[in-house]
Amino acid sequence: MEALNSIESFVLSAESGSFSAAARRLGLTPAAVSKNVARLEASLGLRLFQRSTRNLTLTAAGERFLRDVADPFSAVRDAIANAATHEGKPSGSLKVSMALAFGREYLVPLLGEFLQRYPAIVPDWHFDNRPVDLIAGAFDAAIGGGIELTPGLVARELARTHVIVAASPSYMATRAMPRHPSDLADFDGIVRRSATSGRLRTWTLRNQVGEQAEAECRPRLIFDDPEAMAHAAMLGHGVAFLPMPHAARWLSSGALVRLLPGWYADHGPISIYYSNKKLLPEKTRVFIDFVVATFREQRLASKFDAR
Repeated sequence: MEALNSIESFVLSAESGSFSAAARRLGLTPAAVSKNVARLEASLGLRLFQRSTRNLTLTAAGERFLRDVADPFSAVRDAIANAATHEGKPSGSLKVSMALAFGREYLVPLLGEFLQRYPAIVPDWHFDNRPVDLIAGAFDAAIGGGIELTPGLVARELARTHVIVAASPSYMATRAMPRHPSDLADFDGIVRRSATSGRLRTWTLRNQVGEQAEAECRPRLIFDDPEAMAHAAMLGHGVAFLPMPHAARWLSSGALVRLLPGWYADHGPISIYYSNKKLLPEKTRVFIDFVVATFREQRLASKFDAR
């Protein structure tokens, strides 16, 4: 088991690029991780890392060893995880990343049934609007969009999403409804700043017959969060371009009305991301199957489709 601990410290340090990050994933001190790696190096008679005060990089021998050991070690780790069941049922901590508002609105309500089916699994859910690195962050899965499919990851699509134009009934009470996307130039806009580029988002809307048109409002408020944009729109501050997961609830309640109902923009898929390992931990496998089945049974994908 000591050799396995040393290999685990090496693999996680190589994946994350530091002893400190590996230590956080293992629940150890950085000194303990460094000691494990040094023990492995002594046993192999090889230097696996070049160490400096700022960087930890693999040597050529370290890169070769990582290629040789990473997949077998992952298989052993997964076999151990699958063996660690409670009375024959999936168990353990399930670390999942998801966007804040989406997770709260659509995934937290699923917890009751999931916990009833799998009482030995402990959900460890992280709510963050930024895409995460599943491997470096040691996540079992992530739900959302925009995560890069790096080697070792797969994505299973849950729903397609669209962006629509919405405003509050009070804001529209004294205004004529727009008939074409170009009419939006006369409206106050609650616009979104991209968290990655820092630029204001612009949208090209399309309709069912294939026409396309640029749509822009006069920027009145600039936010970087679509949930905040929805709430500002409900307060009557202007028109917002909202992804359907953030608009569906308020359109149903009447707090928002959809403008230009024949027009929409594609916003990409919502997917569940996970490792492409042949032997997934049982806790991860049952979670993926549960989420996919629930989206299908509750027809959640139809809520996010604006066509």
